[in-house]
Amino acid sequence: MSTKPYALRIPQGLLELAELKSKMDHTDKATALRQLLYAGAEECVVELLAAGRLTVGRAAELLDVSIYDVYQLAREHGVELGATAKQYAAAHQTARKLRVRG
Repeated sequence: MSTKPYALRIPQGLLELAELKSKMDHTDKATALRQLLYAGAEECVVELLAAGRLTVGRAAELLDVSIYDVYQLAREHGVELGATAKQYAAAHQTARKLRVRG
C-alpha cells in the first residue's frame, strides 16, 4: 500500500488513546494512530457495503486486502454480502422457467 503524508489536526483524546495503544502494543504513536485510522476505515467500508454503496472489489482496493478478506470482515460485522437465500431461490426458479420455455 502506498502512503502519502497528510497534515491533520487530531483531538487530544485520540492522541492520548494512541499513546495508550502504542504502549500496549509496543509500537510508536504514529503506528498506533494508523491502526486506529484503519480500524475506522474498515468500519466505514462495512457500512458502505451493507448500504450497497460500495462494491466488494472496490472495498478490497481501498483497504488493500483481498476480496476474501472483505467478505470475512463483513461477516465479522454481521453483514451478509451477495445474494440471500431468498434471492438465490427466486433466481433458480426463474432459470427453471426459462429452461422450460426454451
